[in-house]
Amino acid sequence: MAHVDWRLIAIAVLLVIVDRALMAYRWVVLLCIIDPAERPRPGEVMRIFFVSTFVGTFLPASVGGDAVRAFSMTQLNVRGRDAIASVFLDRMLGVASVLLMAAVGLTLAQDLAGNRTIVAALVLATAICAATLPLIFSRHAAATASRMLTLLPVSVRQTGEGILDSIRRYAAYRRQLANVLAGSLAVQVLRIVQAYFLGAGLGIALPLAMYFAFVPLILIVMLLPVTFNGIGTSQAAFVWFFGRAGVAAPTAFALSVLFVALGVVGNLPGGFLYVSGRGRR
Repeated sequence: MAHVDWRLIAIAVLLVIVDRALMAYRWVVLLCIIDPAERPRPGEVMRIFFVSTFVGTFLPASVGGDAVRAFSMTQLNVRGRDAIASVFLDRMLGVASVLLMAAVGLTLAQDLAGNRTIVAALVLATAICAATLPLIFSRHAAATASRMLTLLPVSVRQTGEGILDSIRRYAAYRRQLANVLAGSLAVQVLRIVQAYFLGAGLGIALPLAMYFAFVPLILIVMLLPVTFNGIGTSQAAFVWFFGRAGVAAPTAFALSVLFVALGVVGNLPGGFLYVSGRGRR
């Protein structure tokens, strides 16, 4: 660590603050289906977002943080179905942005298109998007989902139908959805640039284009539900991908650890908000 350039690491930390702010803004936009008179103030929404990301650090995968977000919104008199729909769309558009950037990565590293792990991750992400995003605009997809809900117990079916109805309402907000997708792509670009500055700080002499090829594919592999919060898969993926570019395994492993740690650092502001909120209560 004696040869680490901490100035470049600091730039990556500053960029993670920018991407967290952009992620919070993305969710604020998705609250468009809530009547303006009933919509919580942006400051309250931002607080919930940052606190949920912090709490989600200690919960299984990102789903725990999403559950905290949805539940916290109901405490602000938002209907549960609308809260869940907004969090669901935020997550699905995020997956779509990772998939699109992974496609860009494959165009830059076409020799990786036959790798089984990468193909499995791409198939999973594509299946998730294909099964969920058409619910917004396709009546046929919504009708199919509604028929599937009839197989569930009455209480679960009613909840599911309410959430489905809220998701369908986004069809009237195409501009907002495009805005959120663009913001999601910007977040992915920021994550790539963060990895570049971390790598440069560690002395990895690779051009930015290599990060645009590798990092989206690493992120798509991290979506595979085989480890806790992508820990393990991310380390293996960084070592394998960057090893192909001649980066020593210990250095690639250090990059993976810093990349995961950077996400934890981005969650820390939520920790301060959580503690201050408890103090006021």
